[in-house]
Amino acid sequence: MSVVRSPLPEEHLKVVADALQGALVDLVDLHLVGKQIHWTVVGPRFRTIHLQLDEVVATTRDHADTVAERASALGVAPDGRAQTVAATSGVDTVKDGWTEDTQAIRTLVDALGAVIARMRERIRATDEPDPVTQDILIELTRDLEKHHWMFQAENGGHRA
Repeated sequence: MSVVRSPLPEEHLKVVADALQGALVDLVDLHLVGKQIHWTVVGPRFRTIHLQLDEVVATTRDHADTVAERASALGVAPDGRAQTVAATSGVDTVKDGWTEDTQAIRTLVDALGAVIARMRERIRATDEPDPVTQDILIELTRDLEKHHWMFQAENGGHRA
Protein backbone atom coordinates (compact mmCIF):
# COMPACT_ATOMS: atom_id res chain seq x y z
CA MET A 1 0.00 0.00 0.00
CA SER A 2 1.31 3.40 -0.93
CA VAL A 3 -0.14 6.65 0.28
CA VAL A 4 1.65 8.52 -2.50
CA ARG A 5 1.12 7.78 -6.19
CA SER A 6 4.18 8.12 -8.34
CA PRO A 7 4.05 10.08 -11.59
CA LEU A 8 6.42 7.47 -13.06
CA PRO A 9 5.19 4.46 -15.03
CA GLU A 10 5.42 1.26 -13.00
CA GLU A 11 8.35 -0.19 -15.00
CA HIS A 12 10.34 3.02 -14.47
CA LEU A 13 9.39 3.21 -10.82
CA LYS A 14 10.90 -0.23 -10.14
CA VAL A 15 14.28 0.80 -11.58
CA VAL A 16 14.26 4.11 -9.73
CA ALA A 17 13.10 2.53 -6.45
CA ASP A 18 15.93 -0.02 -6.61
CA ALA A 19 18.48 2.71 -7.33
CA LEU A 20 17.25 4.89 -4.47
CA GLN A 21 17.09 2.00 -1.99
CA GLY A 22 20.60 0.86 -2.91
CA ALA A 23 21.90 4.41 -2.59
CA LEU A 24 20.24 4.82 0.79
CA VAL A 25 21.73 1.62 2.16
CA ASP A 26 25.21 2.51 0.90
CA LEU A 27 25.00 6.02 2.36
CA VAL A 28 23.77 4.80 5.76
CA ASP A 29 26.53 2.20 5.90
CA LEU A 30 29.19 4.67 4.73
CA HIS A 31 28.01 6.98 7.51
CA LEU A 32 28.47 4.16 10.04
CA VAL A 33 31.90 3.26 8.69
CA GLY A 34 32.94 6.91 8.93
CA LYS A 35 31.76 7.21 12.53
CA GLN A 36 33.40 3.93 13.59
CA ILE A 37 36.74 4.99 12.19
CA HIS A 38 36.23 8.52 13.58
CA TRP A 39 35.97 7.04 17.08
CA THR A 40 38.88 4.62 16.74
CA VAL A 41 41.53 6.33 14.57
CA VAL A 42 44.96 6.69 16.15
CA GLY A 43 48.34 7.84 14.90
CA PRO A 44 50.25 10.94 13.89
CA ARG A 45 47.48 12.14 11.54
CA PHE A 46 44.71 11.53 14.05
CA ARG A 47 43.35 15.07 14.17
CA THR A 48 43.31 15.66 10.42
CA ILE A 49 41.62 12.34 9.68
CA HIS A 50 39.25 12.70 12.62
CA LEU A 51 38.02 16.04 11.28
CA GLN A 52 37.84 14.81 7.67
CA LEU A 53 35.68 11.93 8.82
CA ASP A 54 33.19 14.39 10.32
CA GLU A 55 32.84 15.92 6.85
CA VAL A 56 32.20 12.53 5.23
CA VAL A 57 29.62 11.66 7.88
CA ALA A 58 27.80 14.97 7.39
CA THR A 59 27.77 14.48 3.62
CA THR A 60 26.41 10.95 3.84
CA ARG A 61 23.71 11.92 6.35
CA ASP A 62 22.52 14.85 4.24
CA HIS A 63 22.42 12.84 1.03
CA ALA A 64 20.77 9.85 2.73
CA ASP A 65 17.95 12.14 3.80
CA THR A 66 17.59 13.54 0.28
CA VAL A 67 17.56 10.04 -1.23
CA ALA A 68 15.01 8.73 1.28
CA GLU A 69 12.76 11.74 0.76
CA ARG A 70 12.94 11.29 -3.02
CA ALA A 71 11.83 7.68 -2.60
CA SER A 72 8.96 8.80 -0.38
CA ALA A 73 7.93 11.46 -2.90
CA LEU A 74 7.66 8.69 -5.50
CA GLY A 75 5.51 6.52 -3.22
CA VAL A 76 8.32 4.14 -2.27
CA ALA A 77 8.91 3.54 1.44
CA PRO A 78 12.66 3.91 2.08
CA ASP A 79 14.25 1.28 4.31
CA GLY A 80 17.24 2.41 6.33
CA ARG A 81 16.78 -0.06 9.18
CA ALA A 82 19.91 -1.61 10.64
CA GLN A 83 18.90 -5.12 9.56
CA THR A 84 18.35 -3.96 5.98
CA VAL A 85 21.65 -2.09 5.85
CA ALA A 86 23.52 -5.08 7.30
CA ALA A 87 21.90 -7.49 4.84
CA THR A 88 22.20 -5.43 1.65
CA SER A 89 25.13 -3.02 1.89
CA GLY A 90 28.06 -3.34 -0.45
CA VAL A 91 30.44 -1.56 1.94
CA ASP A 92 33.08 -3.74 3.60
CA THR A 93 32.94 -3.97 7.36
CA VAL A 94 35.40 -2.13 9.56
CA LYS A 95 37.72 -4.17 11.74
CA ASP A 96 37.11 -3.90 15.46
CA GLY A 97 39.55 -2.17 17.75
CA TRP A 98 41.77 0.81 17.04
CA THR A 99 42.45 1.93 13.48
CA GLU A 100 45.91 3.19 12.57
CA ASP A 101 45.74 6.42 10.59
CA THR A 102 47.12 4.83 7.40
CA GLN A 103 44.58 2.00 7.70
CA ALA A 104 41.81 4.56 8.27
CA ILE A 105 42.69 6.25 4.99
CA ARG A 106 42.86 2.93 3.15
CA THR A 107 39.51 1.84 4.55
CA LEU A 108 37.81 5.12 3.61
CA VAL A 109 39.32 5.23 0.13
CA ASP A 110 38.17 1.66 -0.51
CA ALA A 111 34.67 2.24 0.93
CA LEU A 112 34.20 5.47 -0.98
CA GLY A 113 35.49 3.88 -4.19
CA ALA A 114 33.06 0.97 -3.87
CA VAL A 115 30.09 3.23 -3.19
CA ILE A 116 31.04 5.58 -6.03
CA ALA A 117 31.19 2.66 -8.47
CA ARG A 118 27.68 1.57 -7.47
CA MET A 119 26.40 5.15 -7.61
CA ARG A 120 27.71 5.48 -11.17
CA GLU A 121 25.76 2.32 -12.10
CA ARG A 122 22.65 3.87 -10.56
CA ILE A 123 23.25 7.10 -12.47
CA ARG A 124 23.26 5.12 -15.74
CA ALA A 125 20.19 3.11 -14.72
CA THR A 126 18.10 6.19 -13.90
CA ASP A 127 19.03 8.21 -17.00
CA GLU A 128 15.89 7.36 -18.96
CA PRO A 129 13.37 6.47 -16.25
CA ASP A 130 13.87 9.51 -14.01
CA PRO A 131 16.33 12.34 -14.69
CA VAL A 132 15.28 13.98 -11.39
CA THR A 133 16.54 11.00 -9.39
CA GLN A 134 19.56 10.79 -11.66
CA ASP A 135 20.38 14.42 -10.81
CA ILE A 136 20.28 13.61 -7.08
CA LEU A 137 22.60 10.64 -7.64
CA ILE A 138 24.98 12.75 -9.74
CA GLU A 139 25.19 15.42 -7.02
CA LEU A 140 25.85 12.95 -4.23
CA THR A 141 28.42 11.09 -6.33
CA ARG A 142 30.22 14.38 -6.99
CA ASP A 143 30.44 14.98 -3.23
CA LEU A 144 31.63 11.43 -2.53
CA GLU A 145 34.28 11.72 -5.25
CA LYS A 146 35.54 14.90 -3.60
CA HIS A 147 35.97 13.06 -0.30
CA HIS A 148 37.62 10.16 -2.16
CA TRP A 149 40.13 12.57 -3.70
CA MET A 150 40.83 14.28 -0.37
CA PHE A 151 41.49 11.02 1.47
CA GLN A 152 43.81 9.88 -1.31
CA ALA A 153 45.62 13.24 -1.18
CA GLU A 154 45.97 12.79 2.58
CA ASN A 155 48.19 9.86 1.74
CA GLY A 156 50.23 11.58 -0.95
CA GLY A 157 47.98 10.39 -3.77
CA HIS A 158 48.72 6.72 -3.11
CA ARG A 159 46.85 4.06 -1.27
CA ALA A 160 48.13 3.64 2.28
